[in-house]
Amino acid sequence: MRVIHWLLGRLILLLDWLFTPKSVKRDSSQQSQVDSETTSLVLYQYKACPFCVKVRRAMKRQGLSIQTRDAKRSESARDELVSGGGNLKVPCLKIDQPDGTSSWLYESSEIIAYLNGRFSA
Repeated sequence: MRVIHWLLGRLILLLDWLFTPKSVKRDSSQQSQVDSETTSLVLYQYKACPFCVKVRRAMKRQGLSIQTRDAKRSESARDELVSGGGNLKVPCLKIDQPDGTSSWLYESSEIIAYLNGRFSA
């Protein structure tokens, strides 16, 4: 079963690489503004998780440079996710608020809807 999971994971990553979406084009001042806004976001994910790939592809289409943390390979990222978000479930978007609090958004479709609503070009 491990071999099948490994092969499927590699296949997902290969297809993601082969069919990488194009990023939206913004002028440099707009892109700088978007880049500064994305510093308050962190995506907790697994590299070969299909739902995480879906979110990363949406980020690529929007031209978003959101920091990613691999909760499978990094114990500190896993601990941050569990202590902050409450669940070891990916994908999860951590949204730091201006008042210093953080909200945690699970579910790929909800994360994509949030990103599209906030950064739609």
